Amino acid sequence: MRFIPLSVLLLGSWLVLPAVADEGRALLQRLADAERTQSFQGTFVYERNGSFSTHSIWHRVGEGGALRERLLQLDGSAQEVLRVDGQVQCASGALADQLIDSQLWPARALNAEQLSEWYELRVLGKSRVAGRATSVLALVPRDQHRYGIELHLDQQTGLPLKSLLVNDKGQLLERFQFTQLQTAAPAASNLEPGAGCRPVRLSTAQVDAVEAWRSDWLPPGFSLRSVTQRRSPASDEPVACQVYEDGLARFSVFMEPLRGAAVEDVRTQLGPTVAVSRRLKTEDGDVMVTVVGEIPLGTAERVALSMRSVAEVAQ
Repeated sequence: MRFIPLSVLLLGSWLVLPAVADEGRALLQRLADAERTQSFQGTFVYERNGSFSTHSIWHRVGEGGALRERLLQLDGSAQEVLRVDGQVQCASGALADQLIDSQLWPARALNAEQLSEWYELRVLGKSRVAGRATSVLALVPRDQHRYGIELHLDQQTGLPLKSLLVNDKGQLLERFQFTQLQTAAPAASNLEPGAGCRPVRLSTAQVDAVEAWRSDWLPPGFSLRSVTQRRSPASDEPVACQVYEDGLARFSVFMEPLRGAAVEDVRTQLGPTVAVSRRLKTEDGDVMVTVVGEIPLGTAERVALSMRSVAEVAQ
């Protein structure tokens, strides 16, 4: 991949450039504020595992800070998603499953103080993306349980115009990069969903499903964010899903009763996303534990092996 040498060079530069903690925190705060206050529209490319796709995005901040955003894939099969105040309202194609718990673009309500405990913030200098001047910020993981990320933040607005996710070897796992950006508020017509955008209903799992399982080990800094009812990545059946995050990275844990089904363990990775499935024996029958997320493969395996039923722990 022609981008790997650049990522290796940048990773190496993290080790020699001085950390400017205050400036790094200020850049992160600008990014978090921009997502909540800045309207924009544009086109970006997404790269993962050597494949590319092109997307249009419209993001409007209304009265009282109300957010409405729409993403449309411009190549391949028709895919789009509409989100209002952070909640997915409708989606089509693979985006219906991929974007329930993720941002349309990598701008989140980031907490600089929280993240600085698990990532070192390093300001790498200046750059230029989509014809706009940017400041380059690296979030270097302090352990082996998360990936590094390099953000090119628009100097005028604080928006992330480019995002590179790399592993501990400097290999590029994922790239978002704007090719065109306008900071004017998009027209209302561009924020209306297409005919194929299907309503999304994300139900909250029952409390007993939350309390039935626990992990004996989690990567430092990760905590339970939510428990929802989702389709199993293994069988498409509805199962309880626990979502964990550290303020930036995120992974999900699915616990699915097998009911005598013959299944094999899974260990796979596509770009930054890993999927690890392990069979777990319980008094009520075997359960398939599946961990899916943008964390290193070894970390996902350890989480999967650490899941226990509360009843088993009590004994």
